[in-house]
Amino acid sequence: MTALRIGNASGFYGDRLSAWREMLDGGELDVLTGDYLAELTMLILGRDRMRDPSLGYAKTFLRQLEGTLGTALERGVRLVTNAGGLNPAGLAAAIGALADRLGLTVRVGYVEGDALARPDALTANAYLGAFGIAACLDAGADVVVTGRVSDASLAVGPAISRFGWTRDDLDALAGATVAGHLIECGAQVTGGNFSFFTELPDGGHRPGFPIAELHPDGSAVLTKHPGTGGAVTVETVTAQLLYEVGGPAYLGPDVVTRLDTVELAQEGPDRVRVSGVRGTPPPGTLKVGVNNLGGFRNSMTFVLCGLDIPAKAALVRGQLEEAVGKEGLEFTLARTDHPDATDTEAASALLHVHLRDGDKTRAGRAFSAAAVELALASYPGCTLTTLPGDATPYGVFTADAVPQDAVAHVAVLPDGTRVPIAPPTRTAAPPPYEPATGPEPGTGPTRRAPLGELVGARSGDKGGDANLGVWARTDATWAWLRGWLTVARLAELLPETAPLTVERHELPNLRAVNFVIRGLLGQGVAASTRFDPQAKALGELLRSRVVDLPADLTAEVPS
Repeated sequence: MTALRIGNASGFYGDRLSAWREMLDGGELDVLTGDYLAELTMLILGRDRMRDPSLGYAKTFLRQLEGTLGTALERGVRLVTNAGGLNPAGLAAAIGALADRLGLTVRVGYVEGDALARPDALTANAYLGAFGIAACLDAGADVVVTGRVSDASLAVGPAISRFGWTRDDLDALAGATVAGHLIECGAQVTGGNFSFFTELPDGGHRPGFPIAELHPDGSAVLTKHPGTGGAVTVETVTAQLLYEVGGPAYLGPDVVTRLDTVELAQEGPDRVRVSGVRGTPPPGTLKVGVNNLGGFRNSMTFVLCGLDIPAKAALVRGQLEEAVGKEGLEFTLARTDHPDATDTEAASALLHVHLRDGDKTRAGRAFSAAAVELALASYPGCTLTTLPGDATPYGVFTADAVPQDAVAHVAVLPDGTRVPIAPPTRTAAPPPYEPATGPEPGTGPTRRAPLGELVGARSGDKGGDANLGVWARTDATWAWLRGWLTVARLAELLPETAPLTVERHELPNLRAVNFVIRGLLGQGVAASTRFDPQAKALGELLRSRVVDLPADLTAEVPS
């Protein structure tokens, strides 16, 4: 049986608008997927639906489809997307109306059942598996629309349909899950957001979107269309494999994928083989993402130039606390100033002031006007980079779980038939966290240099937690890294992690260590006031820290 070529044309709501056209025109595909949903996206769609109950889906997808649906139908490329968000039936109907307007005949199936009745929540959605998608494809759907499914399910579903896998084909399902995870974030696996972007053939200017060539045993080859930018290498694939994951047991609705069994090999230019993946039964519960409106917030930023920076910041703090009260105020002083600078910007620090409150009036003009009123009555050189404005609502994300058999997973076929998707009959409790500690590194001559000379990193968000994956470029560096980069050392290098619970996991096949930092992002991206609210830059911050590197380890590029 020939390989199933699955491309991806969207990694988030707002990704490259032209990617659907580029992927359809760039070469042969069997399936083209689009991932639009993130925890923050569900909040955005929830607010859309509050204004108009007919919305709740990613409107961008319809714009992209208008110019590409005819091409996909002509070439027999089937489209699978979670752009349905909170209203997959609504998007399916809108696609039908679009096809009618374009004079096309299209068979649309959709998956529902992820939305849970939570009167106290703005949105509550279970992460469904891939078998509903497969049922729609089996029934001849040209386009399959879902709501909240696990991101990898967009690729796993077509593989189930093509290869006839059952719930007992755990290794194959796990292999397809890895392939789906690798392509779900679009160009991140082809060189986007890559630590060593300067080594890419095009310097990372315009990476192409990825393709997974899936085989009946669940193995895959990661690649991209010829002539597109970026690169597909063992390291770009490693980087994406470490993105937004936890321990070696990667939990999913259909299978637990053992990331410590993944084997990567460069098969040729822009071709990386992914094999050896093992799977175990899924947990008996499904993850549920819950979004609520947490209140209102506003921000103002003061520029503090020259001398006495801490005293200036303290003066502003005291003045604002007296004006609006202390409750909900948060002050962050970014010491971006340089001594003896020759221009204002280089001599200045930034004081970010945030206010969160359930009262829109207090968080709105009452706060921002109080900040502006200090312009002639505060520290010398007082100026702000922000104008007074109203407060905006913010969301709070929490994760929950429900039994798999408590969710009505349904595939709605192109002819309208509703097919219930039975939950897995074989489940297992997730394995407990087991701290991983490498052997103590040897002693010897060292040199002071940035950690990033020897390692790459990729970081991201999962609700209020962050993950930080670090990989070594050579076997020799890995032998040192796994013993050197402990939880205690991470706390030294990234002090904000010190008071938090940090899990450490090793993935020797990838020469990588992955940290899960609990609570770093507070109540989630939508509520976070961190300078880097999604922890996207956390890995690069770690790489920039100057440490004692073993003198015998060099920054040579692996062949």
